[in-house]
Amino acid sequence: MDLTFTREQDGFRAEARAWLGAHVPGEPLRSFDTAEGAKQHREWEAILNGGGWAMVPWPVEYGGRGANLLEWLIFEEEYYRAGAPKRINQNGIFLLGPTIMEYGTPEQKARFLPKMASSEEVWVQGWSEPNAGSDMANIQTTAIRDGDHFIVNGQKTWASRGAFGDWLFGMFRTDPESERHKGLTFILAPLDLPGITVRPIEQLDGLPGFAEVFFDDVRVPVEHQLGEEGQGWQVAMSTAGFERGLMLRSPARFQDTARRLVELYRANAADVEDAIRDEVARCWIGAEAYTLETFRTVSRLLAGGKIGAESSLNKIFWSELDLRMHELALEILGDRGDLLPGAPAAEGVGSWLDGYLFALSGPIYAGTNEIQRNIISERLLGMPR
Repeated sequence: MDLTFTREQDGFRAEARAWLGAHVPGEPLRSFDTAEGAKQHREWEAILNGGGWAMVPWPVEYGGRGANLLEWLIFEEEYYRAGAPKRINQNGIFLLGPTIMEYGTPEQKARFLPKMASSEEVWVQGWSEPNAGSDMANIQTTAIRDGDHFIVNGQKTWASRGAFGDWLFGMFRTDPESERHKGLTFILAPLDLPGITVRPIEQLDGLPGFAEVFFDDVRVPVEHQLGEEGQGWQVAMSTAGFERGLMLRSPARFQDTARRLVELYRANAADVEDAIRDEVARCWIGAEAYTLETFRTVSRLLAGGKIGAESSLNKIFWSELDLRMHELALEILGDRGDLLPGAPAAEGVGSWLDGYLFALSGPIYAGTNEIQRNIISERLLGMPR
């Protein structure tokens, strides 16, 4: 792997840096887990899309820039360097978008991808159910075929972005006699259909980052089925691979956290034990290691390779690294680490507690780390089940 960027790549970086420098909001946006913040983030995404930067590796006709994955990594570095807002539609652009690219019909790609890139339509992830969290093969929500519609009944819970989203993607049991991985179909459902009830769920910080979604004889057009009927597990595993592996968590995210952690340590070094210093150094090294591994993966993909079960290694690494970096920040801050961003005495450090509360979920979402270790032992190490 050659880590030297070409002249064209350096030019792409300079163009991205200049555009972001001219357009990133001067003041932080409200949390997109609030109604006002969700509106602000949609407006930002529209600006990003207007500049051609919403999803740089997508084809131009679908709202992208036609860039390759190496250029996407470069853009992500510049995006975090500029302190640009979080992406409200990350479930759409980073997870569902690539899945539609792989499994969608030409009509589905043309219908959904441009509005996804602009965040005119924000997508909700509808995996979990009351008795099907990490065990998605236990999904019970049914979608029974009735002519050119599915009749959907059941419940999804912990639906990410559910409180302010427009569409939900998830798996539904289209064969009620089937069990486990069989008889499941991947379906896209607009949340304004009659019979759908969305009930927000508060996070630890009190904001509605999730929702329960109830389906009561909801008629979803069959044309919103993604992939073949009964083959939803295969489609969903492709989506999960994007979630655990390359797209959802670019290395720039963790490099940025590691950089801020080093700055925080330096500002408080006189009051911090040497052991904390060593841990901070390990975290910075971890973020750099994850970056190099991601560049290696992208190089392999550009050469025609694919991402497989090793995405589980990525997921464990970045989720535990993210959590440890935020734990260290709170240790360095001491009592100040208990302050949320809106606290009068936070003085700019409240983002660490906010980030820590979110990082706690990292080892759980995208498949719990316990499940990922099972996948690694079976599929990568060849150990018995």
